Amino acid sequence: MLAFSTQTLTCKNLQEYLRSLPKDTLDRLYRHPATCLAVFRELPELSRQFILRLLFVTKPISQVLLATWIPQHEPGRDLGDIASEHRQGTQVLLDMYIWQEVKDHQGNMAIKLNNTFRENLKVAVLGGGKPWTMSAALDPDPHQRDIEFLDKYAMDRWESVLQFLVQPGQGQTAISRDAMLTLLHAGLIESDESDNMQITSSGFQFLLLDTASQVWFFILKYLETVTERGLSLVSCLTFLFKLSFSTLGKDYSMEGMDNELLTFLQHLREFGLVYLRKRISGRFYPTRLALNITAGQNKGTIDAHKHGYLVIETNYRIYAYTVSELQIALLSIFSDIEGRFPNMVVASISRSSVRRALLKGIGAEQITSFLRQHCHPQMFKNSPVVPRTVADQIKLWELERERLEFSEGVLYKDFMSVHDFSLLSNFASSKGVLIYSDEKQRTMVVTKKGHPAIKLFWKEAQTK
Repeated sequence: MLAFSTQTLTCKNLQEYLRSLPKDTLDRLYRHPATCLAVFRELPELSRQFILRLLFVTKPISQVLLATWIPQHEPGRDLGDIASEHRQGTQVLLDMYIWQEVKDHQGNMAIKLNNTFRENLKVAVLGGGKPWTMSAALDPDPHQRDIEFLDKYAMDRWESVLQFLVQPGQGQTAISRDAMLTLLHAGLIESDESDNMQITSSGFQFLLLDTASQVWFFILKYLETVTERGLSLVSCLTFLFKLSFSTLGKDYSMEGMDNELLTFLQHLREFGLVYLRKRISGRFYPTRLALNITAGQNKGTIDAHKHGYLVIETNYRIYAYTVSELQIALLSIFSDIEGRFPNMVVASISRSSVRRALLKGIGAEQITSFLRQHCHPQMFKNSPVVPRTVADQIKLWELERERLEFSEGVLYKDFMSVHDFSLLSNFASSKGVLIYSDEKQRTMVVTKKGHPAIKLFWKEAQTK
C-alpha cells in the first residue's frame, strides 16, 4: 500500500521566481529587451506606473517625492490599503533589482531605475537598437505546418508526459530522459527500493492543474537543473522570453544559435514547446505551449482552444465523452468508473472516491476546478457550471477529514498509584507537552518531543 503525504503543491509565479535569483543573474537577464518587456508586463499596475515615470529620468528621485506617488484615493477605500499597495509596488521593484537605493547630492536616500533595465525596456517599447525578436528572414518552408498541426503535435507531446506520470511504472520509453529527470527533480514521481517509479502526492495535484500552469511549473523545475546539464540559465531564460513573444504558426530561423541553445531547443522539442522537423532544416515552429509561458499561472490561453468533454449531473454522475486513456485516468483519480462505451465513459463521485483523492493530497477546490475546466460546452449554459450540490458535497467530504487532528505521541499507563499519575501528569502539563490525560484509567499521552524530559523527571522522582 502506498502512503502519501498531504503536502500542497506550490508553484512560483514569474515575480517570485525572479526575486529568488541572485543579483548578477538578474543583471545579465536585463541586458535583453525581451526579458525586460516580459518582466514589465507581469509587474503590479502601480509598479509599472513607477517605471514609466522614471523611464526618461536619469537622476535619483528622493524617497520623499516617491511617497507622494500614491494611487488615486477612491471614496470608501481605506488609506491603510493604499499605503500597503504603495509599499508592495516599491518592494517588488527593489527585490528584483529594477530599482536601486542610492544617495542624492544632499546625502538623502533616493531611488534610481536600473540603467540596464531602462535602456533595454526603451528598445522593447520604443524600438531602435538591434532586433530582439526572432525575425530572421527565411525562404518559404516546403513543409509548412499550420496551427491545427502544431496544436495536435504539442498536446500529443505534453500528454505523453502526463500519461507517464499517471502510470510511471509502464512505458518509460514514451518520454525522454530529460523529461523523466525533470519529473524526478520536481518530486512528481519517486523511485522505490526496487527502482520502480511511482507517482507522489504532488504528482496527483499536478495532474489536476490546467495545462498552462502545468507547463510553467515543469519549465521552472527544468530551469533549476540547466546548470547541471551544462547550459546557461540566462541564455535559456532569455530564449524562453523571446518565444513568449513569437507568433503561432510562423517559422523562425535557427541561424546564429550556439550549441547550448541548440541543445535547449531540442529539450523544448521533447516537451512539446516547439516543433522541429529536422535539425538540419534550420527552422522551428513555436507551439501554443510556448506562447505567454511566463503568464502561465495567471492568464494562460493554452486550454482555450480545447473543447470540454464532461457532463455532470446533480446526482454525482459524470458522463465523459472521450476515448483518451489519459483523460479517463485523470477522471478515475477522484471518481469511480462505472461503464465504458465506444465514445463515452460513465463515472460517479462518491464519498469513498473523494476520500481516495484527499488521501493523495488533492483538495476539494482542485477537484471542482478540474471539473469546471473540462466541462462540455453545453454545461456552460448553467450557472454555476458545476452543479452546486456536487461542489458543496465535495467540500463537505473534505471538511470531514479536518474534524480530527493527529499528533504523534508516547503513551504512559499502568501507574501503581494515583499519586504517581498526578505527579507525572502535572509535570507534563506544566511543560506544555501533555496531549491526553485520563485520571480514572491512569493513562496519559505526551508529545514525542517531550518524552525524554518526562522520562528523566520520572527517574529522578523514583530515586527520591
